[in-house]
Amino acid sequence: MSQTTYETQNSVQEEQLKEIIRNTGTLNVRVDPAGLKILPEAARKRFEESGVDVSKGYPERPDKSKVPVYVDEAFAVRNEDFPYIERGKYADPEKKALFAAAKEVKDLTKHIGTEIVGLQLAELNEKQKDELALLVAQRVVVFFRDQKLSPQKQLELGGYWGQVEKHPQALRVPGLPGVSVIWNDYRRNVGLPLTFKRSSIGNTSWHTDLVHEHQPAGITHLHNDTIPKVGGDTCWVSGYGAYDKLSPAFQKFLDGKEAVYCSAHGYLDRNDPFSGPKKVERIHPLVRTHPATGWKSLFVNRSMTKRIVGLEPAESDLILNYLFEVYEKNLDIQVRFKWEPSNKEGYGTSAIWDNRISQHRAVWDHEGKEPRHGTRVTSLAEKPYFDPNSKSQRESLGLSLD
Repeated sequence: MSQTTYETQNSVQEEQLKEIIRNTGTLNVRVDPAGLKILPEAARKRFEESGVDVSKGYPERPDKSKVPVYVDEAFAVRNEDFPYIERGKYADPEKKALFAAAKEVKDLTKHIGTEIVGLQLAELNEKQKDELALLVAQRVVVFFRDQKLSPQKQLELGGYWGQVEKHPQALRVPGLPGVSVIWNDYRRNVGLPLTFKRSSIGNTSWHTDLVHEHQPAGITHLHNDTIPKVGGDTCWVSGYGAYDKLSPAFQKFLDGKEAVYCSAHGYLDRNDPFSGPKKVERIHPLVRTHPATGWKSLFVNRSMTKRIVGLEPAESDLILNYLFEVYEKNLDIQVRFKWEPSNKEGYGTSAIWDNRISQHRAVWDHEGKEPRHGTRVTSLAEKPYFDPNSKSQRESLGLSLD
C-alpha cells in the first residue's frame, strides 16, 4: 500500500469515528426538554424577563459539529495570542467611584473575600468596572447580594474584562454562548454520580478554571438565581496567601519554574484513538505575577496541575502534593461564602473572582434537597508570566513574612 493510499484511508477512518462519536446518545439533542421539568421557577422567570427562550428545552448543548473530538482539535481551539487589556491596572487605587456608590464594603476575612452592599452590577460605569477589577485582583473574590441581573448583562460585563470563553462542551443558556449553566441538579439527572459519600467530584473539588488554555481564565462571574435556604456554600482560597506560606528558600526554588497543566475534559488521540481519553496540556509558570497588583501567586491545583517541568516524576509528585496541601489545609487563606436566597423576588447573588490567583470549590452539603442554579461567565486573561522583580502580597503590604 502506498503512503498516499494509507494516509487517505486513515483520514476517512478518522472522519467516520468522529461522526460515530458526535451522533451517539444525547449529543444529538441541542436543548433538553426534560430539563424544563426541574428548572427552578426563579431561574425560569429570570430568563423570561430577559427574553431568553427556554420553551423548547433547557439547558442548551453546543453544536455537536463544533465539539472537538481529537486532542489536537481541542488544543487548536485557542492557540494564538489575542489582545488583552488588564482593566484593573489603571484603576483608581482608592476605588472612589465604586465605593461611593455602595452602602457598605465588608471584608469577610483579613486578606480574602469582600462583600459590597447596595450596588447593582448591571448599572456600573466603566470607571467602576475598572475599580472592581482591581478590587477582585486584590481581594481574590468579591460578592454582591440582591442583584437584578440578566444573563445578557452578565455576558456584557464579562466581555468588558476580557474575551469571554465559549466552552465547546459546556451546558449553556439557550442563544447565549459564553453563559455557562452551573446546575448540579441537572447533571445528576443525566448521570453525574454526586452523592453524600461522593461529594468531592466535579466542581465540588478544589480547582482553578481553564488552566490548560493558551491564555487561561481571569475574572469569572457566577450569578446564582436559585439558592437553598441552608447549605450549598462555596469556598475560595488565595494563591497569594499560598505563596506567602512557603519559606524564602522554597519560594526561590519555585520562582521561574514551569509546570504542565491539563484540561478537565478528555479527547481522543488521533494516532491511537482507542487508547483512552487524552487531555489538552500546556506549560505555564508555576509562580505567576498578577499584572494589576504585581504580586506573586502560586499557580497550582490538584485537579489539573500534572507535573513540574525539569524534575523527575517522584520529585515533581512530592513537591506538587505539598503545594496542593498548602492551598487546601490553611484555613486562614480561605473564605467560605454563605449564599442566601434574596428577600426580593427576581433577585440573586453574584460572586466575582480571579482564577489567576485562586482555587475554589462548591460545598454540596444540601445534597440536592433544595434547588441550586446559576449562570457563569469567564473572561480569559493574559498569557501567564513570571516577573522576577515582582513581590509577594505580604512583602508588598509590609506585613510580617514569618
